[in-house]
Order: sequence, then C-alpha cells, then structure tokens
Amino acid sequence: MLSKLIVEPGKSARLAERDPADQLGLGSKEEAEPRRLELLSELFALQDRLWAEARRSVLLVLQGMDTSGKDGTIRHVFTGLNPAAVADAAFKVPVGAEVEHDYLWRVHAVCPSRGEIGIFNRSHYEDIVTVRARQLQPKAVWSRRYRHVREFERMLVDEGTTILKVFLHISKEEQRERLQARLDEPDKRWKFKLGDLDTRKLWPDFLDAYEEAITETSTKWAPWYVVPADHKWVRNVAVASLLVDTLRALGPRFPAPAEDLTGVQVVY
Repeated sequence: MLSKLIVEPGKSARLAERDPADQLGLGSKEEAEPRRLELLSELFALQDRLWAEARRSVLLVLQGMDTSGKDGTIRHVFTGLNPAAVADAAFKVPVGAEVEHDYLWRVHAVCPSRGEIGIFNRSHYEDIVTVRARQLQPKAVWSRRYRHVREFERMLVDEGTTILKVFLHISKEEQRERLQARLDEPDKRWKFKLGDLDTRKLWPDFLDAYEEAITETSTKWAPWYVVPADHKWVRNVAVASLLVDTLRALGPRFPAPAEDLTGVQVVY
C-alpha cells in the first residue's frame, strides 16, 4: 500500500492519474473493518510506548479539498487512543498576532512535543495552496514558500519529529454529493457555508496548486502520501496503516526505571 500511495521525491504527484475511488485491494467495507480495528489496537500500543519513551514525536499533516474527510479521519483513526498524548491543531485564516508574524510562526508553536502524536487539520500548506488558488499573493511570494517549508520540515525531522503528510484525494462528483448531503440533512447543515460553493468554482486552481505543492515538497525526510478518499472506509484504513507503519519503523520502547527497583514492594 505504501508504495502505491507515496509521491516519490523528485517525481510528479500525478494527481490526475490517481483514482480517488481506488479501494486499494481492501475488498468491501465489511471485509476491511476487522483490519481497521486490528490497526487501531496496534496503534494504541505503539502510542503508549512513544508517550512513555518521550524522546521523539510524530506529526500527521492532513490536507485535502473541502469535504475530503479530515475531521472524519481524525475521529475514526484516533478513537481509543490516549488523548493526553495527542496534540490536534487546526489552521484557519490567520488573525491578530498570527498576521503580525511570519506565516510559519503559528505553525511552529503547535508542533507536537516529545512523546506526542500531533495532527494538523490543514496546515502550513494553506499558506501556499490557498494563497495561490485565491490569488491572495503574487507568485513571487507563494513560490518561495516551497523552499521555506522543505527547510522547516527538515529542521523538525532533525530535532526528532517524524512527519507524515497525507493528501486526502477526493473527486469533484463525490464532493458535490457530500456538500448536498450537508444541505439535505438537518444534523449536517451547520457544516455548510455558502463560501464552499465559491471555493468549488476554483476546483481546477486548487488541484493545480496541490499538484505543484506536493511535487515540490515531497522529500526523503517528509514525503507525501496521496490517499484515495471517495470511500471513507478506505481512507480510514489507509491512514491508520500509514501511521502504524511509521511508528513501527520508529520502534519506540518503554524506558528502563530511573532507579533500581529490585526487591521494592508496596506496603500498606
């Protein structure tokens, strides 16, 4: 699965050639559910060791078009984990002090601490993709940010954070159905904003911006993975698999006791 999802450093993201409805050989939703639960069980054990070890961290960056399932991924992949060891950050339009600093200032401030798994629900890539697609800054500004981001992520990796970047790849038709569902279902209507329709009109501009941003910033130290997201259950299994494989490679261990506990007993 990893080899199919990764964007090899130095190669094009090829988003147009990747099928958002790909089921990745997982069969049906019912067949894949035991696999998801198995992954979550292992993820809990690995997170427990990472938290206890407190030497390294993992940062999951989630990007995608509106309705691609960033919130849903977090709910279904992180359910049952220790919330004290998870740091979730969402990035909206910068305000106040955020505007008065460089665009990475607010991002660096919420990177995961040692022992944590951090989640960026949108990220510093908004300052490239959205700025470009909406023409908020000239090309001279957003294009130099590729280099900034590569170097920023390299610094995080050098300091002990493993970065897992996931683009949730959804089709335009699937987005239409999900937006309509938000309008049709009273319990989902709060999620719908008229601005979503304006963003949808810019679909080609956003896709082009993502194509170039992913291609330019998929590196050996922080590669991108493109996860098909038309099927929510495929998305969930794929992201859980990526997280488990990342933590397996880190191999976190419970630390030895700081003191010699031989013969120590708790006496009441």
